[in-house]
Amino acid sequence: MKVTSKVKSYIVASALLLSSHLVFAQGGLQTEENLLGQLNTITTAVPFLTITPDARAAGMGDIGVATSPDANGAHWNPGKMAFIEDDAGLSLGAAPWLKRLVPDIWFYYLSGYAKVGDKKRSTVAASLRYFSLGNIQFTDEFGNPQGSDEPKEFAFDLSYSLQLSKKFSLGISTRYINSRLVSTRASNQNVQPGQAVAGDIGAYYKDEIEISDRDWKFSLGASITNMGSKITYTNDANRDFIPVNLRLGTFWETEIDEHNKIGFGIDFNKLMVPTPQPIYLKGDSGNDTLIDNTRQIIGWETSDAPPISGMFSSFGDAPGGFQEEMNEVITNIGIEYWYEESFAIRAGYFNEAETKGGRKYLTLGAGIHYNVFGLDISYLMPFKTQHPLQNTIRFTLLFDMDAFTKQNSAPATR
Repeated sequence: MKVTSKVKSYIVASALLLSSHLVFAQGGLQTEENLLGQLNTITTAVPFLTITPDARAAGMGDIGVATSPDANGAHWNPGKMAFIEDDAGLSLGAAPWLKRLVPDIWFYYLSGYAKVGDKKRSTVAASLRYFSLGNIQFTDEFGNPQGSDEPKEFAFDLSYSLQLSKKFSLGISTRYINSRLVSTRASNQNVQPGQAVAGDIGAYYKDEIEISDRDWKFSLGASITNMGSKITYTNDANRDFIPVNLRLGTFWETEIDEHNKIGFGIDFNKLMVPTPQPIYLKGDSGNDTLIDNTRQIIGWETSDAPPISGMFSSFGDAPGGFQEEMNEVITNIGIEYWYEESFAIRAGYFNEAETKGGRKYLTLGAGIHYNVFGLDISYLMPFKTQHPLQNTIRFTLLFDMDAFTKQNSAPATR
């Protein structure tokens, strides 16, 4: 049985371009003299966990660790959910993914929360993210149809957040991950769905300050997400890291007048995953081959360290030294304007070093929120033409269950 050309395009999309960390091949011999300038991307399994799930954050350049909490907040920082204002809410998001390559790849995200306890100082939240690579047709070596399949991935989360003071909160999440990218019909190997468990931890601090006779509300956020086991699709001897991520950020907002307010923020992200190390050309004797007293690089290998060890080593293992470590930090900048808490306009910028994937794009977004319902939309504009993420659109529906309950329980007027 063989895989059709469409299957091959799905495999490429899922393994490379689907990822939030795009990978490009390196050809020819490299030298250790210019390690810092060489493309050395960090790749992981289940990169769908890093896809921005909500249109609000996507419209602001993918910031979210310190923004005001909403129904999607636990994805960014479970700690901030303790300060959410409404008692309960739901959110449903959807986005066609890589539609320039394949027409039927979709990402969905369903989330909800409820405040608990007599003093409502705690919040529980749950979410389900689902990634579908669409329908794939299989044929045998003669081109005869052999059925179809739909590779898919999903993750289910549970979160808990607690206010430790009027300004500070902590939160944790636990996550089950299931990834079935390769069907047994598309491979002669003994493949199986990849499964893993992971957890998040987050902290959130908010306060107010006066600057130049203007009152500002500001918040600080920090989270580590996807700390957990490695994942395999074949056997325990071949296991891959999942995208453990450290995110730090801040968000500031102020009222322009009684009808208008504006806010802006910045996030910094770093994958806590080992950086690939160079493989040097060996001579017949087994020693490194030197050309002009320089070792020649013929490829790159990924560490097989345990998950916890890999997390800590990721802060000092870049072969290009400190500068390469800094290149692994992604910068996200976003701005948000609100009119009457009903209409929002957003913009953002996403920047990744060229040697680490080179994603650079602008984002735009808008939102309309009523008493019970809200709709957010975002649009992505890469700097490079013919980029696989070009024209990515996200939609998010928000439901304020607290307002819905109050509206239905209000006495009818004559």
